[in-house]
Amino acid sequence: MNAFTVLFLLMFACVTATQYWLARRQAAYVHAHRDVVPPAFTQTVSLAAHEKAADYTLAKSKLGDVERALGVVLILGLTLFGGINAAFEFCAARIESPLMAGVSAIALLTLFMSLFEMPVSWYGTFVIEEKFGFNKSTPAQFIKDEVLQLTLAALIGLPILALVLWVMASVGEYWWLLAWAILIGFSLLMSWLFPTLIAPLFNKFTPMEEGALKQRISGLLERCGFNSQGIFIMDGSKRSGHGNAYFTGLGNNKRIVFYDNLVASLDDEELEAVLAHELGHFKCKHVIKMLITSSLTSLLGFALLGWLIKEEWFFTGLGVAHASDAAALLLFMLVTPIFTFFMQPVSAYFQRKFEFEADDFAAQHAQASRLVSGLVKLYEENASTLTPDPLYAAFYYSHPPAAVRIANLMGNK
Repeated sequence: MNAFTVLFLLMFACVTATQYWLARRQAAYVHAHRDVVPPAFTQTVSLAAHEKAADYTLAKSKLGDVERALGVVLILGLTLFGGINAAFEFCAARIESPLMAGVSAIALLTLFMSLFEMPVSWYGTFVIEEKFGFNKSTPAQFIKDEVLQLTLAALIGLPILALVLWVMASVGEYWWLLAWAILIGFSLLMSWLFPTLIAPLFNKFTPMEEGALKQRISGLLERCGFNSQGIFIMDGSKRSGHGNAYFTGLGNNKRIVFYDNLVASLDDEELEAVLAHELGHFKCKHVIKMLITSSLTSLLGFALLGWLIKEEWFFTGLGVAHASDAAALLLFMLVTPIFTFFMQPVSAYFQRKFEFEADDFAAQHAQASRLVSGLVKLYEENASTLTPDPLYAAFYYSHPPAAVRIANLMGNK
């Protein structure tokens, strides 16, 4: 056991303990406020709906505890107990090409991790979501989705992985710059292709019919100076009762998408206000800011990997006997979230800041009161807790807590 092993174990224990502590705070806080609707929502949310949201949050919290425990077993099993080392030795003994052996080992381990995590996803869908009336999927649909995701990951991801590993082995000391550029370019390409190539494999997208709603939305787009390839209704209800709206794509391939159950739940003015919020992210350049931030972060990550890949202690400290580019890449992806966990509140803070800015934009181009009423409906129908623990929210919430967000919007009325 070298010094890095000790550091890894200490950090992993600290992160895991913090995650459990935060989960316990969240559960206790939600339970303590279960029986009383917060003052800001007494006229719009029933006690029964508030209690359902609390129970739903608590049920997901218990499943989260199980998921974290399984995650500990998985990470330690793959690293210090030799799972990654065994997979790479197995593939190296049977595949002559080091590059293809590395690709095969990562593919094998990725498949294993997906199968390992699948029971938790199954339970969440067919027990918890079913219990609270949100699940609309079937076992056949669930399995089809999983198979399709793995197939796409193999068809799209493995060639890119092979290219990156070739660059790592062939370019020289600064391979990480070219590898970073390849992945950024690939990410941009996939963002551009996603609306028309990938998303339709999972859902049906129907152009919004002509009528009052489309006219209202088209007027909003014109006022905001937003051009898109169309407004579409997605059949989200075939899997879940949760509603949403978003815009996707880059450049001239942008699309606006409404879930069908969202359209069924909100009136035209509320839908206009919700879309104005989504457009706010675009007009406030949040997409570009997040793209730049993620690009710089990934560049720093590749530079760090470029240093770690030369250090024997990085491999032996994580249970891998023989250093290789593929093993370094996989180890880095597995342990980086552990060492960056305590930066999470910073990221979440800026995400919530963006949400406030998008709400302010929406209040300028639609009725703030209609966004408020639309959000309240979404909170109620999605069983989102109105009383999260403030510290838990600081770590995990990408959107402001309901009461804080509504108070901000009411100030814009």
